[in-house]
Amino acid sequence: MAYESGALNAALAAAVGSDPDLVAELRGAFVESAARQIDLLGRSRCDANWHFAALRLKSLAASFSVQGIVDLADRALEGAPGDPVVLRDLAAAMRDFGDSSTAQV
Repeated sequence: MAYESGALNAALAAAVGSDPDLVAELRGAFVESAARQIDLLGRSRCDANWHFAALRLKSLAASFSVQGIVDLADRALEGAPGDPVVLRDLAAAMRDFGDSSTAQV
């Protein structure tokens, strides 16, 4: 399953121009923040914590125009805490971002 790593690159390039170091730094911050929210989702055992982490993830992804992660966060919001399918798909999405971390803008 491929997610829009390219959309993230395009959003970052539009925001900061062609400074590859700044793009890489912001991309890393996005990936780190998204991974933190996904970790919180994985450790959530109540509806409130699950919902809060999913909303934060959705907001973060929307800020960077990463629609695939927004869609997955929406699925999390519709599901139950600890939904293994959503967590698996989010992990796959983050692996895709890691695999394309060397992609040029």
